[in-house]
Amino acid sequence: MDEVFFQTMGLTFKLALITTIILLFIGIPLGYFLSQTKSKFKPIIEAFVSMPLVLPPSVLGFYLLLAFSPQNSFGKFLESNFDIRLVFSFEGLVIASIIFSMPFMVHPIQSGFSALSKSLKEASFTLGKSFFQTLFYVMLPNIKSSLLTASVITFAHTVGEFGVVLMIGGNIQGETKVASIAIYDEVESLNYALANQYAFTLFIVSFLILFLVYGINKSMIKSELR
Repeated sequence: MDEVFFQTMGLTFKLALITTIILLFIGIPLGYFLSQTKSKFKPIIEAFVSMPLVLPPSVLGFYLLLAFSPQNSFGKFLESNFDIRLVFSFEGLVIASIIFSMPFMVHPIQSGFSALSKSLKEASFTLGKSFFQTLFYVMLPNIKSSLLTASVITFAHTVGEFGVVLMIGGNIQGETKVASIAIYDEVESLNYALANQYAFTLFIVSFLILFLVYGINKSMIKSELR
């Protein structure tokens, strides 16, 4: 395994980690809002959040590419005012990954909040706790398994992205070339040995992460039943 392999794998896990952390901060308030609101706009918001589940990655990547392009008004505004170029950059990959992986973070958290008994929140408020105290010390600890599941699925999904990252990031070594792109490149070059190194590494990492999550969730359920 050479330096390029480790650089590519490092970039892949860096992208997945940053995406997961940012989405965790987005997913908690958004998941809570969707679990509690009775607004007529809720179906519209849920539809937008869920669209990456049914929309082909190339379609989402294409429209993000148009939006981020310096030839477009939004991309031109970012580049001229903030010197930010999102096309073919790691920053662009992060934003695209956040959009593409959002349902994998929001849905489990929303389900976790929806399953909580309303009496927990009401009891906390009765004891004089603020909303944020109730959220951080009462509600979130009671949906730990949902938070863990959401984080792990988001991380794993980001690691496996292909269509969106190819459209937005292209294939720049050390900048936007992640493992899924590297596998495609090596297969195209008939370099199956190196493609297998990337693929097998992702296979093992994904299996270990999921095995760990299922084990932790099982332990959480047992401790809650005692």
